Amino acid sequence: MNQDYIKPNAWSILEEGFDAAMVKSSESLFSIGNGAMGQRANFEEKYSGETFQGSYIAGVYYPDKTRVGWWKNGYPEYFAKVLNAPSWIGINVKINDEELDLNTCKSVSKFKRELNMKEGWLSRSFEAELQNGTQIEVKTKRFLSLELDEVGAISYAVTPLNSDAKITFSPYLDAGITNEDTNWDDQFWDVLEVSQNNQQSFIQARTMKTDFYTCTFMESRLFIDGKEVITGCNNQKTDKSSSCTYQQEIKHNQTYTIHKFGGYVVDRNHHKNELVAAAKEVLNNAVNFGFEALLEMQKQSWAKIWKMSDITIEGDVKAQQGIRFNIFQLNQTYLGTDATLNIGPKGFTGEKYGGSTYWDTEAYCIPFYMATKDQSVARTLLEYRYKHLDKAIENAAKLGFTNGAALYPMVTMNGEECHNEWEITFEEIHRNGAIAFAIYNYHRFTEDYSYIPEKGLEVLIGIARFWHQRVNFSTDKNKYVMLGVTGPNEYENNVNNNWYTNYIAKWCIEYALENIDIVKTDHISDYIRIKEKANFTDDELKSWKKVADNMYFPYSEKHNVFLQQDGFLDKELITVADLDKSQRPINQKWSWDRILRSPYIKQADTLQGFYMFEDHFSDAELERHFDFYEPFTVHESSLSPCVHSIQAAKLDRMEQAYEFYLRTSRLDLDDYNHEVEEGLHITSMAGTWMSIVEGFGGMRVVNNMLSFNPKIPKEWNSYSFKVNFRNHTINVNVQQEQTFFEVEGTSEIKILVKGELKTVYPNNLETV
Repeated sequence: MNQDYIKPNAWSILEEGFDAAMVKSSESLFSIGNGAMGQRANFEEKYSGETFQGSYIAGVYYPDKTRVGWWKNGYPEYFAKVLNAPSWIGINVKINDEELDLNTCKSVSKFKRELNMKEGWLSRSFEAELQNGTQIEVKTKRFLSLELDEVGAISYAVTPLNSDAKITFSPYLDAGITNEDTNWDDQFWDVLEVSQNNQQSFIQARTMKTDFYTCTFMESRLFIDGKEVITGCNNQKTDKSSSCTYQQEIKHNQTYTIHKFGGYVVDRNHHKNELVAAAKEVLNNAVNFGFEALLEMQKQSWAKIWKMSDITIEGDVKAQQGIRFNIFQLNQTYLGTDATLNIGPKGFTGEKYGGSTYWDTEAYCIPFYMATKDQSVARTLLEYRYKHLDKAIENAAKLGFTNGAALYPMVTMNGEECHNEWEITFEEIHRNGAIAFAIYNYHRFTEDYSYIPEKGLEVLIGIARFWHQRVNFSTDKNKYVMLGVTGPNEYENNVNNNWYTNYIAKWCIEYALENIDIVKTDHISDYIRIKEKANFTDDELKSWKKVADNMYFPYSEKHNVFLQQDGFLDKELITVADLDKSQRPINQKWSWDRILRSPYIKQADTLQGFYMFEDHFSDAELERHFDFYEPFTVHESSLSPCVHSIQAAKLDRMEQAYEFYLRTSRLDLDDYNHEVEEGLHITSMAGTWMSIVEGFGGMRVVNNMLSFNPKIPKEWNSYSFKVNFRNHTINVNVQQEQTFFEVEGTSEIKILVKGELKTVYPNNLETV
């Protein structure tokens, strides 16, 4: 049974009533971030119950030494850990000298937590009776500023309800933190100095091995019934913590409030010897603005984001809540303001998976960022991989590849491979194809070709060289084959001739050859530079083409489908519908031996290829392959339902498309995979956006024009979205009986709607 305690609401994630069993799940679901840092929704005050404490700084990591039973050549030396950073949110609260702790209170009532997605803040309110009999009301609100992205702010208010009370606030910084996820229980942080200056506190620390220098900071202001109280504080510190204690006698029904400002400055943005000075400047700026002014700036920042990226759904509040939650979390994780950052699978909500970059970025996230932001954001994501090309060549060389062949890592922080499961690290090489496809997808959507001669072609050449060397010629088949790989379906390892991998390898080689010719013709100076740098020859290019022209693809004449890999039909082909429900999810119920011998598919594999290369196949071919593979798919990857939703919509199976949409949009809210307490599935959230825009909206680029084939689930009255296409903002509003198109700005745009050419004029609705 999936969780259902989150209240349906169009703009907020709401929890009502305190349930200790749901605390860790809520800490994930109510997480906040601003692209530069993020944190789980841990309580500010002490909580002695089960909790997963987590605060994270973008780009700061630790190379945790790989832990394996045996070592193979080419194995990554470390698994990059997303680091739990020193915490600045803590405020110990005492009421008449008794510590406030929801795990030990006599009673907790009227508990409500809200993540307001429209305005970008988290709040909590409750009433509690402590063991000493004092009854209080608590109201908190906090946010991480988008405008001043090194700072966050907390408002924490306590009102005694049944008597006067002595209230003590002790805001603190804590560097004595540990990671939930660690291989060897190493100490990840070295605390350098704890210092205090009146009401300001600073902890300077550096990461072991990677030497990231950070300064965690805080400063507070106090108020009674909204009026500031000028008061000193009792400073205390240890070698890993700093606190300031404020104490006040508060009358019955008076409200005592602390505004706490805190955050991080990092040597990625400042000189490591000037971090305290930088922190003081940040604090002075934040305190001068004050909590309310910062909050108003936060609302305005989020209003700008929502103006372009919002998707509205009329008539289905759970669906509406789901899509906004996904869009909100994507924007909390990555805003495109720092070219050295990327989109981690858990964002700032947990530590699982490690690393910051998977192939998810190229396959799922780039379409979202291309269409909802300026195209420069997507280009920045492409450039991230270009900057790591030399590392990709090194990664391939460790595995025995030569001549500039590039294998991009499955998981990385800095371009080095840091994933340490052999069947993924060495064999899930299809990731290379997603990186090339993203270059194609970017050019197709934006019409900005300049990236390819400037940077992208070098990436394509390295990838083509890898595929050329990775195949071998089978005299038995008289074709080039690809042995010992893992496709997107990670429930089958070390297979031969995974269709998706072979197909994208062939495409990558052809795409590289095509672009070498274009650059040679149209960008001769770039061509000369790249040819000299990459040192390719005509004979080498001919040998690539020979591989692409003669690639082997397993096929079943009986079923008239491409086979996921050699031997797929040797499996006992029992569909998921005939699998005992008590056995699900199989990744939590079965041994790996049993999973690997089963026909069950973790996520779209062959169908991933049909999604990415849709225009290579007919609708009839898609239908055959969908009908063959989807019944064996258990969708135990967060990346699975969105692809199937898009394809079901294309096949006019709207009921199935809607079911898949709900699953992808509410994957975490409803905790389908029973693991949300570990963190959210950030990268797959872009697939939710794709499910509506590409699935129901049918958005494609056809004949160099934007094309739509809009459909609508019967459960919805209407839905709308915007896309930024080549500096045109197009509004699409789909209703049950008709669809409206509108273009913002001053110039018209030609689009295709259900195959018919339409011209949309500024400030005029085009009705279909």
